[in-house]
Amino acid sequence: MATGSVKSETQPMARVSAVLSRICDGALYLAGIGMVAMTALVAYQVFSRFVLNSSPSWTETSAIMLMNWFIFLGAAVGVRENYHMGFDVLLYVLPKGSKGALRMLSDLIALGFGFGMVWYGCKLVGLTWHTIIPALELPGGFDYLPLVAGGVLICLFSAERIAQRWSGLDIDKDINLEDVPEMPAVQEA
Repeated sequence: MATGSVKSETQPMARVSAVLSRICDGALYLAGIGMVAMTALVAYQVFSRFVLNSSPSWTETSAIMLMNWFIFLGAAVGVRENYHMGFDVLLYVLPKGSKGALRMLSDLIALGFGFGMVWYGCKLVGLTWHTIIPALELPGGFDYLPLVAGGVLICLFSAERIAQRWSGLDIDKDINLEDVPEMPAVQEA
């Protein structure tokens, strides 16, 4: 009976996880496209400055805005894939049972950080929305939209990891912490 209840609890979790996986993949692809676009803009700016002797004013601002997007989207993907900063150093010296607690603490901190990004990012968007970015003629709030979007995704992905752990899924397996077989002794020649 306990197995059936765990299975029925994990099915909705699996559906939510599948949706969040698609969102994560989309964020990763958008971040990659943004990185390529930023590189192309910087190359165009360098070409325009040194070859045409006329650098467009919008390329630097656009490149920085694209960089903000791929950094914050990439950071959110890192949270979902467990590449964010954590307490991994302690995992080597503490007993194995503490790994889940430390990873839970790490996910809770990431959730709080994501919430702060959303909260303060929305305030920054609101404060700067009525200003204009001169080179792009866009509202100034556009500069802070990546902060809000990244924060929302970090909150979603952190909450997913916490819910998965609470539902009994083993999401803390780390190949770096698995038992490594002993290496044979090197024989001196």
